[in-house]
Amino acid sequence: MLGSIPTGELLLLAIGLLVAGGATGLLAGVFGVGGGIIIVPILYELFRVVGTDEAVRMPLAIGTSLAIIIPTSIRSFKAHYAKGAVDLALLKTWALPVISGVILGTLVARFAPPMLFKVMFVTIAVFSSFRLLFARDSWALKGDMPTGFLMRLYGGMIGFLSSLMGIGGGQLCNVFMMLYRRPIHQAVATSSGLGVLISIPGALGYVFAGWPKMEILPPFSLGYVSLIGVALFIPTSVLMAPIGVNLAHRLSKKKLEKAFGLFLLAVIVRFLWSLAA
Repeated sequence: MLGSIPTGELLLLAIGLLVAGGATGLLAGVFGVGGGIIIVPILYELFRVVGTDEAVRMPLAIGTSLAIIIPTSIRSFKAHYAKGAVDLALLKTWALPVISGVILGTLVARFAPPMLFKVMFVTIAVFSSFRLLFARDSWALKGDMPTGFLMRLYGGMIGFLSSLMGIGGGQLCNVFMMLYRRPIHQAVATSSGLGVLISIPGALGYVFAGWPKMEILPPFSLGYVSLIGVALFIPTSVLMAPIGVNLAHRLSKKKLEKAFGLFLLAVIVRFLWSLAA
Protein backbone atom coordinates (compact mmCIF):
# COMPACT_ATOMS: atom_id res chain seq x y z
CA MET A 1 0.00 0.00 0.00
CA LEU A 2 0.98 3.64 -0.52
CA GLY A 3 -0.67 5.71 2.18
CA SER A 4 -4.30 4.52 2.42
CA ILE A 5 -4.60 3.33 -1.20
CA PRO A 6 -4.75 -0.47 -1.72
CA THR A 7 -2.03 -2.00 -3.85
CA GLY A 8 -4.59 -3.39 -6.30
CA GLU A 9 -6.07 0.05 -6.92
CA LEU A 10 -2.62 1.52 -7.42
CA LEU A 11 -1.91 -1.19 -9.99
CA LEU A 12 -5.04 -0.29 -11.92
CA LEU A 13 -4.05 3.38 -11.79
CA ALA A 14 -0.57 2.48 -13.06
CA ILE A 15 -2.04 0.55 -16.00
CA GLY A 16 -4.36 3.46 -16.75
CA LEU A 17 -1.42 5.87 -16.77
CA LEU A 18 0.53 3.67 -19.17
CA VAL A 19 -2.46 3.61 -21.55
CA ALA A 20 -2.92 7.36 -21.15
CA GLY A 21 0.76 7.82 -21.90
CA GLY A 22 0.33 6.03 -25.21
CA ALA A 23 -2.69 8.19 -26.06
CA THR A 24 -0.71 11.30 -25.13
CA GLY A 25 2.17 10.37 -27.42
CA LEU A 26 -0.22 9.68 -30.28
CA LEU A 27 -1.95 13.02 -29.83
CA ALA A 28 1.39 14.81 -29.52
CA GLY A 29 2.38 13.52 -32.93
CA VAL A 30 -0.99 14.16 -34.58
CA PHE A 31 -1.59 17.65 -33.25
CA GLY A 32 1.93 18.92 -32.56
CA VAL A 33 1.15 19.38 -28.88
CA GLY A 34 3.18 18.08 -26.00
CA GLY A 35 0.11 16.32 -24.62
CA GLY A 36 -0.31 18.55 -21.56
CA ILE A 37 -3.92 19.27 -22.43
CA ILE A 38 -4.73 15.65 -21.63
CA ILE A 39 -1.97 14.90 -19.10
CA VAL A 40 -2.99 17.66 -16.67
CA PRO A 41 -6.63 16.49 -16.16
CA ILE A 42 -5.53 12.85 -15.83
CA LEU A 43 -2.86 13.65 -13.26
CA TYR A 44 -5.19 15.99 -11.38
CA GLU A 45 -7.69 13.14 -11.05
CA LEU A 46 -4.95 10.69 -10.00
CA PHE A 47 -3.64 13.03 -7.30
CA ARG A 48 -7.20 13.55 -6.05
CA VAL A 49 -7.71 9.78 -5.75
CA VAL A 50 -4.53 9.28 -3.72
CA GLY A 51 -5.44 12.17 -1.42
CA THR A 52 -2.95 14.84 -2.47
CA ASP A 53 -3.56 18.16 -0.71
CA GLU A 54 -5.79 20.47 -2.77
CA ALA A 55 -3.30 23.31 -2.26
CA VAL A 56 -0.64 21.53 -4.36
CA ARG A 57 -2.73 19.20 -6.57
CA MET A 58 -3.03 21.44 -9.62
CA PRO A 59 0.57 22.79 -9.71
CA LEU A 60 1.82 19.22 -9.16
CA ALA A 61 -0.18 18.07 -12.18
CA ILE A 62 1.17 20.97 -14.26
CA GLY A 63 4.82 20.51 -13.25
CA THR A 64 4.65 16.76 -13.85
CA SER A 65 3.01 17.37 -17.22
CA LEU A 66 5.86 19.64 -18.30
CA ALA A 67 8.41 17.00 -17.29
CA ILE A 68 6.51 14.31 -19.23
CA ILE A 69 6.35 16.54 -22.30
CA ILE A 70 10.15 16.76 -22.60
CA PRO A 71 10.85 13.42 -24.34
CA THR A 72 7.51 13.38 -26.16
CA SER A 73 8.13 16.81 -27.70
CA ILE A 74 11.70 15.93 -28.67
CA ARG A 75 10.56 12.71 -30.39
CA SER A 76 7.67 14.48 -32.13
CA PHE A 77 9.88 17.40 -33.25
CA LYS A 78 12.49 15.07 -34.75
CA ALA A 79 9.82 13.23 -36.72
CA HIS A 80 8.24 16.44 -38.05
CA TYR A 81 11.67 17.93 -38.82
CA ALA A 82 12.52 14.87 -40.89
CA LYS A 83 9.48 15.63 -43.03
CA GLY A 84 10.68 19.23 -43.59
CA ALA A 85 7.55 20.82 -42.11
CA VAL A 86 9.06 22.85 -39.25
CA ASP A 87 9.41 26.65 -39.50
CA LEU A 88 12.88 26.92 -37.96
CA ALA A 89 13.07 30.68 -38.50
CA LEU A 90 10.02 31.19 -36.30
CA LEU A 91 11.42 28.92 -33.58
CA LYS A 92 14.72 30.82 -33.56
CA THR A 93 12.88 34.14 -33.21
CA TRP A 94 10.79 32.83 -30.34
CA ALA A 95 13.46 30.85 -28.49
CA LEU A 96 14.66 33.46 -25.98
CA PRO A 97 11.25 35.16 -25.41
CA VAL A 98 9.52 31.80 -24.92
CA ILE A 99 12.08 30.60 -22.38
CA SER A 100 11.89 33.96 -20.57
CA GLY A 101 8.09 33.68 -20.43
CA VAL A 102 8.33 30.15 -19.05
CA ILE A 103 10.73 31.26 -16.30
CA LEU A 104 8.38 34.10 -15.34
CA GLY A 105 5.44 31.68 -15.26
CA THR A 106 7.21 29.25 -12.93
CA LEU A 107 8.07 32.12 -10.58
CA VAL A 108 4.39 33.04 -10.48
CA ALA A 109 3.56 29.36 -9.84
CA ARG A 110 5.52 29.46 -6.59
CA PHE A 111 3.04 31.89 -5.04
CA ALA A 112 -0.17 31.61 -7.12
CA PRO A 113 -3.40 30.16 -5.64
CA PRO A 114 -4.63 26.82 -7.10
CA MET A 115 -7.64 28.47 -8.77
CA LEU A 116 -5.38 30.54 -11.05
CA PHE A 117 -4.02 27.37 -12.69
CA LYS A 118 -7.52 25.95 -13.18
CA VAL A 119 -8.93 29.13 -14.72
CA MET A 120 -5.96 29.51 -17.08
CA PHE A 121 -6.19 25.90 -18.22
CA VAL A 122 -9.93 25.95 -18.97
CA THR A 123 -9.91 29.42 -20.57
CA ILE A 124 -7.19 28.66 -23.12
CA ALA A 125 -8.60 25.22 -23.89
CA VAL A 126 -12.09 26.66 -24.52
CA PHE A 127 -10.71 29.38 -26.79
CA SER A 128 -8.63 26.93 -28.79
CA SER A 129 -11.52 24.48 -29.18
CA PHE A 130 -13.92 27.21 -30.33
CA ARG A 131 -11.44 28.51 -32.88
CA LEU A 132 -10.86 25.09 -34.39
CA LEU A 133 -14.50 23.97 -34.50
CA PHE A 134 -16.19 27.14 -35.70
CA ALA A 135 -13.58 29.29 -37.41
CA ARG A 136 -13.78 29.90 -41.14
CA ASP A 137 -11.01 30.66 -43.58
CA SER A 138 -12.09 34.31 -43.40
CA TRP A 139 -11.15 34.34 -39.70
CA ALA A 140 -7.58 35.32 -40.40
CA LEU A 141 -5.39 38.36 -40.11
CA LYS A 142 -4.25 40.22 -43.16
CA GLY A 143 -0.61 40.48 -44.08
CA ASP A 144 2.40 38.55 -42.89
CA MET A 145 3.37 37.66 -39.35
CA PRO A 146 4.69 40.57 -37.29
CA THR A 147 8.40 41.03 -36.75
CA GLY A 148 10.62 42.60 -34.14
CA PHE A 149 9.34 43.41 -30.66
CA LEU A 150 5.71 42.38 -31.27
CA MET A 151 6.74 38.93 -32.49
CA ARG A 152 8.98 38.42 -29.47
CA LEU A 153 6.14 39.60 -27.22
CA TYR A 154 3.88 36.91 -28.70
CA GLY A 155 6.55 34.34 -27.96
CA GLY A 156 6.92 35.51 -24.38
CA MET A 157 3.16 35.32 -23.80
CA ILE A 158 2.99 31.81 -25.24
CA GLY A 159 5.78 30.69 -22.91
CA PHE A 160 4.18 32.35 -19.89
CA LEU A 161 0.68 30.99 -20.45
CA SER A 162 1.93 27.51 -21.35
CA SER A 163 3.95 27.26 -18.14
CA LEU A 164 0.83 28.04 -16.09
CA MET A 165 -1.19 25.41 -17.96
CA GLY A 166 1.35 22.60 -18.11
CA ILE A 167 1.25 22.44 -21.90
CA GLY A 168 3.93 22.54 -24.57
CA GLY A 169 2.47 25.61 -26.29
CA GLY A 170 1.02 23.65 -29.20
CA GLN A 171 -2.52 24.99 -28.84
CA LEU A 172 -1.38 28.61 -28.70
CA CYS A 173 1.14 28.23 -31.50
CA ASN A 174 -1.37 26.45 -33.76
CA VAL A 175 -3.96 29.19 -33.35
CA PHE A 176 -1.39 31.96 -33.86
CA MET A 177 0.06 30.47 -37.05
CA MET A 178 -3.35 29.68 -38.54
CA LEU A 179 -4.49 33.25 -37.94
CA TYR A 180 -1.75 34.21 -40.38
CA ARG A 181 -2.90 31.55 -42.85
CA ARG A 182 -0.03 29.18 -42.26
CA PRO A 183 -0.83 25.56 -43.22
CA ILE A 184 -2.10 23.42 -40.36
CA HIS A 185 0.60 20.83 -40.98
CA GLN A 186 3.33 23.47 -40.66
CA ALA A 187 1.69 24.84 -37.51
CA VAL A 188 1.56 21.36 -35.98
CA ALA A 189 5.20 20.65 -36.87
CA THR A 190 6.46 23.98 -35.52
CA SER A 191 4.43 23.54 -32.33
CA SER A 192 6.28 20.34 -31.58
CA GLY A 193 9.56 22.30 -31.54
CA LEU A 194 8.01 24.92 -29.30
CA GLY A 195 7.20 22.15 -26.83
CA VAL A 196 10.90 21.43 -26.43
CA LEU A 197 11.63 25.10 -25.63
CA ILE A 198 8.85 25.23 -23.03
CA SER A 199 8.98 21.86 -21.31
CA ILE A 200 12.63 21.75 -20.20
CA PRO A 201 12.87 25.12 -18.37
CA GLY A 202 9.24 24.70 -17.28
CA ALA A 203 9.84 21.39 -15.52
CA LEU A 204 12.97 22.71 -13.82
CA GLY A 205 11.07 25.81 -12.72
CA TYR A 206 8.29 23.75 -11.14
CA VAL A 207 10.86 21.72 -9.21
CA PHE A 208 12.06 25.02 -7.74
CA ALA A 209 8.51 26.38 -7.22
CA GLY A 210 7.35 23.34 -5.27
CA TRP A 211 10.41 22.88 -3.10
CA PRO A 212 8.97 24.80 -0.10
CA LYS A 213 5.86 22.52 -0.14
CA MET A 214 7.69 19.19 0.08
CA GLU A 215 6.07 18.31 3.42
CA ILE A 216 2.56 18.14 1.88
CA LEU A 217 3.53 16.68 -1.51
CA PRO A 218 3.04 12.94 -2.16
CA PRO A 219 5.97 10.48 -1.97
CA PHE A 220 8.54 10.52 -4.77
CA SER A 221 7.89 14.15 -5.67
CA LEU A 222 10.68 16.52 -6.68
CA GLY A 223 9.10 19.89 -6.04
CA TYR A 224 5.99 20.06 -8.21
CA VAL A 225 7.14 17.10 -10.34
CA SER A 226 5.90 13.58 -9.53
CA LEU A 227 8.61 11.10 -10.45
CA ILE A 228 6.06 8.26 -10.47
CA GLY A 229 3.87 10.12 -12.96
CA VAL A 230 6.85 10.81 -15.19
CA ALA A 231 8.05 7.19 -15.06
CA LEU A 232 4.65 5.79 -16.02
CA PHE A 233 3.81 8.22 -18.81
CA ILE A 234 7.06 8.55 -20.71
CA PRO A 235 7.68 5.01 -22.12
CA THR A 236 4.40 4.62 -23.98
CA SER A 237 4.11 8.31 -24.96
CA VAL A 238 7.54 8.29 -26.65
CA LEU A 239 6.69 5.03 -28.40
CA MET A 240 3.45 6.36 -29.89
CA ALA A 241 4.56 9.88 -30.93
CA PRO A 242 6.02 8.91 -34.36
CA ILE A 243 2.84 7.00 -35.20
CA GLY A 244 0.87 10.17 -34.54
CA VAL A 245 3.19 12.17 -36.80
CA ASN A 246 2.62 9.79 -39.70
CA LEU A 247 -1.13 9.98 -39.13
CA ALA A 248 -1.05 13.80 -39.08
CA HIS A 249 0.53 14.01 -42.51
CA ARG A 250 -2.20 11.76 -43.96
CA LEU A 251 -5.11 13.89 -42.75
CA SER A 252 -6.57 16.89 -44.57
CA LYS A 253 -6.47 20.38 -43.08
CA LYS A 254 -10.19 20.40 -42.21
CA LYS A 255 -10.17 16.94 -40.68
CA LEU A 256 -7.15 17.77 -38.57
CA GLU A 257 -8.69 21.01 -37.30
CA LYS A 258 -12.07 19.44 -36.46
CA ALA A 259 -10.46 16.43 -34.79
CA PHE A 260 -8.29 18.69 -32.64
CA GLY A 261 -11.26 20.89 -31.71
CA LEU A 262 -13.43 17.93 -30.68
CA PHE A 263 -10.56 16.47 -28.71
CA LEU A 264 -10.08 19.72 -26.77
CA LEU A 265 -13.83 19.98 -26.11
CA ALA A 266 -13.92 16.46 -24.67
CA VAL A 267 -10.94 17.22 -22.42
CA ILE A 268 -12.57 20.44 -21.16
CA VAL A 269 -15.79 18.64 -20.21
CA ARG A 270 -13.88 15.86 -18.47
CA PHE A 271 -11.68 18.29 -16.58
CA LEU A 272 -14.60 20.41 -15.39
CA TRP A 273 -16.38 17.25 -14.26
CA SER A 274 -13.34 16.19 -12.23
CA LEU A 275 -13.17 19.61 -10.56
CA ALA A 276 -16.81 19.42 -9.54
CA ALA A 277 -16.52 15.85 -8.23
